[in-house]
Amino acid sequence: MGTALYFLPHLAAMPERAGAAVSAVVNAPAGGVLFHCMGGRDRTGLLAMALLRAIGTDPECIVDDYLETVRLGDLRAAISKRNNAEPMLEELCRKHGTSTEGAFRDALAKFDLRVFLDSAELTDEDREGLFT
Repeated sequence: MGTALYFLPHLAAMPERAGAAVSAVVNAPAGGVLFHCMGGRDRTGLLAMALLRAIGTDPECIVDDYLETVRLGDLRAAISKRNNAEPMLEELCRKHGTSTEGAFRDALAKFDLRVFLDSAELTDEDREGLFT
């Protein structure tokens, strides 16, 4: 759906997908990792949320990081020669009784890192790399 409304249902239904992405980041060679999706706020936002939570980032900083992508909607749209989907996504969230920010805050508040790591079946080595 392009919003954080799907983050927790996606993690519950297919934890191995996000788990594979976390494992890839943890096991990447030194020098940095770039990860992205088409919109830059959907799968990217979910992975960034998990990684930032794992390293103990303040929740308000995680929210601000996600919202920065939303704030850059016009720029992202211009670069990709597409329409800015942010107003449509905000309307979708409103239809679900929330907002873009509210949906993300809710997902972040309810995200249980340990449950995710267990259900994604990350290896002990992956977990060690994630927390060091």
